[in-house]
Amino acid sequence: MDKKYLEEILGNVASGAVKPEEAMGKLKNLSFEDMGFASLDHHRCLRTGYPETVFCQGKTSRQIAGIMEKLAESNANIMGTRATPDDFETVKKIIPDAIYHEEARMIVINRNPVAVTDKRIAVVTAGTADIPVAEEAAVTACVLGNPVDRIYDVGVAGIHRLFAKLEIIRAANVVIVVAGMEGALASVVGGLVDKPVIGVPASIGYGANFGGVSALLSMLNSCANGICVVNIDNGYGAGFLASTINRL
Repeated sequence: MDKKYLEEILGNVASGAVKPEEAMGKLKNLSFEDMGFASLDHHRCLRTGYPETVFCQGKTSRQIAGIMEKLAESNANIMGTRATPDDFETVKKIIPDAIYHEEARMIVINRNPVAVTDKRIAVVTAGTADIPVAEEAAVTACVLGNPVDRIYDVGVAGIHRLFAKLEIIRAANVVIVVAGMEGALASVVGGLVDKPVIGVPASIGYGANFGGVSALLSMLNSCANGICVVNIDNGYGAGFLASTINRL
């Protein structure tokens, strides 16, 4: 339940257009709504400024569509992460204005776009294989009202590529760095900028990468200042955190 929806209900009660008991009916699920297979946190938007995001992986397409349909009743903007094309097709039958971002694997409903801040977010990847995670971060940041610069495939194996883009990266207010393999790029960027760096270890690499654990440990053990680290492949978490920093 977003702020605009709640203000409309209260305004209609104040003007007499809606009876208090009718408004109570609309607000009865303000805290959360039990759907049997899911408990929707309708209050999250009022607490954090953005409604609950649907993590689609592990859910059936029908469950995802049902959850997003309920959220769409009182929220203008909704995101679903780790969604498949089949998930999207099921959702689109119920919510025709839903959009699918294929590389990011995200379903987005964006009926009331957030006002865009003037603070930029740079999303940087070590390699091309890291782009799906980076796109999840970039799309999340865009939906939350941030201008995003994408700088892809500038890893430490050819560090001159990074230096060629350094002016763009330094102009950002927050930098998200996505890297698999050994995850060294976050430390390199952290030593070159005076802005917060959010490291996203990616599950890209050969056996000793351990599905992203080696990159995670490298980023956590960085000797560069100003780096924080989110979970492996958590582009959404990085995008949301970067947006939160921009909105301070």
